[in-house]
Order: sequence, then structure tokens, then C-alpha cells
Amino acid sequence: MDIGKLFSLEGKVALVTGGSRGIGKMIVEGFLDAGCERVYITARKAEQVEATAAEFGDRVIGIPMDLSTVENCRALAEEIGKREDRLDILVNNAGAAWGVPFDEFPESGWDKVMDINVKAPFFLAQALHGLMKAAGTQDRPAKIINIGSIDGMRLNPWETYSYHASKSAILYLTKRMAATLVRDHIIVTAIAPGAFESDMNKAARDHGDEVAKGIPAKRIGEPEDMAAAAIYLASRAGDYVIGETITVDGGLVHAALGTSIDA
Repeated sequence: MDIGKLFSLEGKVALVTGGSRGIGKMIVEGFLDAGCERVYITARKAEQVEATAAEFGDRVIGIPMDLSTVENCRALAEEIGKREDRLDILVNNAGAAWGVPFDEFPESGWDKVMDINVKAPFFLAQALHGLMKAAGTQDRPAKIINIGSIDGMRLNPWETYSYHASKSAILYLTKRMAATLVRDHIIVTAIAPGAFESDMNKAARDHGDEVAKGIPAKRIGEPEDMAAAAIYLASRAGDYVIGETITVDGGLVHAALGTSIDA
């Protein structure tokens, strides 16, 4: 068994949405180190996309796009299709959050989060279906990795109603997509991250030491933790994992001890 080849992404072409910062950028760096031939990144803010692409060099190509509409999902797929005849890996990482008290929660906060976190991953995968079918074979399947959250599995302390709903939805959507696309040699899985330093997770970014106290591993996630999970699922190592969600959270969901009340 060649362990190097097992986890290699040599020669593969990937697209990482929300790839200009945070968890997306961690995955991009991991994919490059694992041998990806090219990694496309997209995000809403053009200056961030361009800066990240320039930071990584010629193997990273930035295409700024707001994926909140089906039209833009299709436009991004069309742009990829002009440059590539196949797409081996799609990471649906772009996300949004909104936190407002129950009686004040606006429709705009619902729609924005659901559009980015649930609608975009589905319709982008739909738009890229042809390119991913062209890449996938039984021996070398294409991969879709949806980035969820442990907030789709457990409650956080904040009133993030649409975020909780969206992250629960994407984990089950992963199973439904997996059941359909496996027939085309496209494997769909998900990652549910816990506390990683990012602009979206300001608690981990700004108060990491305090957050770490409540995590069984006693630390927040590091870029290598996220990159390792994504490389595993994207590589040959993860070919027999279908429809599954890997929780990468230092044990918060599955290994945290709750409080008990004596009878």
C-alpha cells in the first residue's frame, strides 16, 4: 500500500467556494500541498479573491462571484467550463450567518443565509454536474464536499435561527445528493467543523483560549485539522465514504460530558 498515493490529489482540479479566507482558505492550502494541479476559488468580495489567488500563485485561479442566486451559480459553472473539460473536486464552503432575537428576526436574515448555505451548494453542483461526470470514473470518482457545521447537530448559545436550520439542512441534503450522484461516479460527503479561527466564528478568532476550555481536546481547530479532513475525503483514501458527515470539532459534539441531576 502506497500511503502517499492514497492521500494524493496529484493532477486534480478543484473548486472551493468561499476559498479566499477562513476554512475555505485552509482547504485550498491543503489541496495545493496534496498535489492539486489547479484550485479555483470564488467569493463575493473580488479584492479578497484576488489577494488570496496572488498569495498562492499560478495554481490558484480566482473568480469572484456572489452565489446567492441560481443565475450566478450557473455563471460560475460556465466560466469553469470555459477553462476546464472536467472538475474533480467541488467544496461548497461559502457561507453566511445571522443572529437576531426571535421577535426581531427579519425575512432578509432568513433568505440570505438559506440562499448561500443551502440553495447555492445544490444549484452549483447541478450546474457543474456535466464537468464532474466528465471527471468521475468508478476507479477515480469525482468528489463534492459540503461544509456544514456542528451547529447543524447541536445548539449554540446565540439566536442564529436560519444558520442552525441551514446547517442541519446541508447535512441531510448531502445524503440525498450522495444517493443520486453516486450513479455518476460522484461521491458526496460533508464536514461539520467546530471552533476554527475565522471571520464568521469571531468567538474562536478573538477568544480562542476561552472557547478551548469547553472543548474536550482543550484547543480550537488548526488549519491542518481542516485540511486533513478535506484531503481525506477528496483523495483515494475517502472513496468508500459516501453520504457521511465527518465532525471536526475536538470532540465537542460526540465526546463532551453533559451535566447530570441526581434523582
